[in-house]
Amino acid sequence: METDVAEERVTLASVAEEAGVSLSTISKVLNGRADVSPPTRARVEQLLAERGYRRRGGGRSESRAELIELVFHELDPIWSMELIGGVEQVAKEHGLSVVLTVSGSRHAPDPDWIEGVMRRRPVGIVLVFSELAPEYRERLHSRAIPFVIVDPAGDPSPDAPSVGSANWSGGLAATRHLIELGHTRIAAITGPEDMMCSLARVDGYRSAMNSAGLAIHPDWIRFGDFHVSGGRERARELLGRPDRPTAIFAGSDMQALGVMEAARERGIRVPEELSIVGYDDIPLARWLTPRLTTVHQPLRRMGEEAARLAIRLADEHDGHGVSDAASGGPGSAPTPRMDLATSLVVRESTAPPAAS
Repeated sequence: METDVAEERVTLASVAEEAGVSLSTISKVLNGRADVSPPTRARVEQLLAERGYRRRGGGRSESRAELIELVFHELDPIWSMELIGGVEQVAKEHGLSVVLTVSGSRHAPDPDWIEGVMRRRPVGIVLVFSELAPEYRERLHSRAIPFVIVDPAGDPSPDAPSVGSANWSGGLAATRHLIELGHTRIAAITGPEDMMCSLARVDGYRSAMNSAGLAIHPDWIRFGDFHVSGGRERARELLGRPDRPTAIFAGSDMQALGVMEAARERGIRVPEELSIVGYDDIPLARWLTPRLTTVHQPLRRMGEEAARLAIRLADEHDGHGVSDAASGGPGSAPTPRMDLATSLVVRESTAPPAAS
């Protein structure tokens, strides 16, 4: 055992000498400390990888807490539970617990989150965000903590391990369904304009309309917030027009619920006078009156696949030493990316337009 320790000191001393830094700086990099500049951290990590350095306590049970950390920027009581259930199922299969964290905005967690995760040292992290800042990635990489982005609400960079779904295809299928029923005046209400999934779903809508030779009125495309209130407000605007649409594609089931409320306020019957298609296929969709036609987004399976990927990346690291792909760091290894299929679920909220 003394020989192993001596050899480790020699290895770290030689890395420190070649990198032009002190042994204390090497220690800070190995422990994920924040007070190391990104260029120095990258140089040290590269040298450690080239030397084949293995962090002591390479086995998962010795070096990490038996946890998967799941991070949201907000918890929706319905939508989020599908993802949570998927992650919990896979964690249970692997003898792991789930830590749930709510932090930051939809673009990234708060700065204090990274300090907490450095202390907790989970097996892996599942993030429901659009992206993860480079400085956060570097610190996770320094502690060999893999992360996977679940991407129903963004478009992570190509070098981020991620699990997403086919948003464009979902928007296309929803709009084609309405066109096939005979609708020509079709509006779309989607999420925030700075989210890739919002734009992708609207692009699917546009593609279906263009393919059918139907006019797209700019005022019939409304950006919202994926919540009931946003759907209700945008629908009030659309349904108050003299040339109101006969069908609305909503970018989430919660927005579709808001559209239904706005229709009821005006005495507009669904689906006799207004057809509505949602997106997500949350459990509530099948209990609404009328039951909601929607695009099934496999949220639970997305959580399952993200957790499996995070665990696999952690196991690959434990078995093969420092791995860029395993912790989202720079390198030549291909980055895992999975896009799951969406599908249309037809229920009672859509019907042919009433004869005018």
